[in-house]
Amino acid sequence: MRTSKLAMAAGYTALVLISVMFIVPFIWLIRSSLMDLSQIFTMPPEWIPKPFHWDNFHKALTVLPFDVFFKNTIIIVFGVLIGTVATSSIAAFGFSRIRWKGRDTVFAILMTSMMLPFAVTMIPSFLGWKELGFYDTLYPLIVPAYFGGGIFNIFLLRQFYLTIPRDFDEAAFVDGASYFKIYLKIIFPLSRSALIVVALFSFLGSWNDFMGPLIYLKSDRLFTLALGLQMFQGTYNAQWDLLMAASAVVVLPCVVVFLIGQRYFLEGITLTGLKG
Repeated sequence: MRTSKLAMAAGYTALVLISVMFIVPFIWLIRSSLMDLSQIFTMPPEWIPKPFHWDNFHKALTVLPFDVFFKNTIIIVFGVLIGTVATSSIAAFGFSRIRWKGRDTVFAILMTSMMLPFAVTMIPSFLGWKELGFYDTLYPLIVPAYFGGGIFNIFLLRQFYLTIPRDFDEAAFVDGASYFKIYLKIIFPLSRSALIVVALFSFLGSWNDFMGPLIYLKSDRLFTLALGLQMFQGTYNAQWDLLMAASAVVVLPCVVVFLIGQRYFLEGITLTGLKG
């Protein structure tokens, strides 16, 4: 009994230390965004701004057209979100609930694509979109989500769909339901937690994406928030207080979305993979 309590205490201590490691950079970001430039790098570090420079946020967001960057990011995020959830859930349904010849082989081949690093496909993808005439548009950042939504999301949803009893499908077939109706009326509603996990991953990935917009976008009017921050840093490389303020505003939606969906996130991760 004593050994188990010590092990539990050690586990909680380790979790606290790991949490501190992750939260300290976020606290540093917030305190720096409210400080004068001369306060940020003082030694020893000052953790409480004296005074609070709330005007840093207004200055940071008006130096560059962040409203345009925000609009472009929202368009990309919602376009990718809808495409990813819709097509990955349909593909996962085909790989988990419909029996067809070569299904597992095709799925295994698709899974091998997860081992390909982004650097391998980056140049061919860029050349393909450029030949189609979509360079310097938002299409290369949105359209791929409508072709499966990513093999990882398909895998995640497939594993979840396998945990749903097939009795539901058989009962629906008896009532004359088609595969699409089974997906729409039974599987999709029962998979809310897993779909929210996919939506969270999709949102965070699109919102924080830097490499994609950097490759495909050239005009300032199409820049996203990630590129805007980089442009801000390059133009005002000494204004760290304003850069931190702009970064805090960009990070805030990610924090809010995760806090709202964390219960579904944990539930989806826990239930996914119970049956393989």
